[in-house]
Amino acid sequence: MEQYGTTHLVPLALFVGGLVLAVVLGRRHAAYDGPTALSRTWAVLIPVATVPFQVVDLMFNFELGVTLPLHLCDLAWVAATWALWTHRPFPVALTFFWGLTLTVQGVLTPSLNEDLPHPRYFAFWALHLLIVLAAVYLVAGLRLVPRWRDYGAAVLTTLAWAAATYAFNLVADTNYGYLMRKPGRSILDLLGPWPWYVVQEIAIVLAAWALMTAAAQRWLRRGG
Repeated sequence: MEQYGTTHLVPLALFVGGLVLAVVLGRRHAAYDGPTALSRTWAVLIPVATVPFQVVDLMFNFELGVTLPLHLCDLAWVAATWALWTHRPFPVALTFFWGLTLTVQGVLTPSLNEDLPHPRYFAFWALHLLIVLAAVYLVAGLRLVPRWRDYGAAVLTTLAWAAATYAFNLVADTNYGYLMRKPGRSILDLLGPWPWYVVQEIAIVLAAWALMTAAAQRWLRRGG
């Protein structure tokens, strides 16, 4: 798929419209105590929209370096589903941090070899858009703002994923999480060569998450 070609611009347009809708709907539901019908419907929709495509890939289009669910986005949809279904702080924090800093990179600078009508194209966009919009709905809409202890838990979880995925990449000669080499045309091109870009990315992400936590806490204290 060509970045910023037609088959990229159409999902981007849906994404922008979805951001506005997610905030509006979240604000309408902010007074509800606990998960709403929309939130739980959304929680069901995410695996319904992503799992079948992943199963098709695993069964009919398997490639060791591409198909396994080891990218962080493959965990982010689980976190988003959990967060939407329960509204618990930990999965909400994971969805907020992963969705708005890491998954959103896939929306803006997708690394996708397939284009329409390949099933992986639909799986990619369903996965990324639903995760990022869920983060906006939960935090900007419902005001489920992460606390500092949620930040710490998200950091530890992410570092554990990075260590496990890096170990798998070494053994299998793969590049999940782009921990071994950069994808084509991405924000990582602004950083140094391997392995320094990985260290730089981790430092930038953790600092960004800290700033997001501080800003969100301040925003909530001021009444959202």
